[in-house]
Amino acid sequence: MNTRKLGLGNRNLVGRRVTEARRALGITQVQLLARLQVRGVDISGTSLSLLEGQKRPVFDYELAALADILKVDVNWLLGRQELSRRTRLLIYLG
Repeated sequence: MNTRKLGLGNRNLVGRRVTEARRALGITQVQLLARLQVRGVDISGTSLSLLEGQKRPVFDYELAALADILKVDVNWLLGRQELSRRTRLLIYLG
């Protein structure tokens, strides 16, 4: 697993939690990109990296797809709530 070389930016609220949920599911950025593309969200690897680094804004349709793919609530991605016990279990079970 690569570590972030630069600090987080301030262009979105969700990047850190996208990374957290993606890693909890045990999927790579490339795998997440493939799942996004299946849902019609076409972004590049660079764009996803910038999104996770909070250096790129997130579109609403990307946010919805990310929440679905990562099995989390949009409000959790936005930092408005903690993960429910059920969601933690779903992530753990994959």
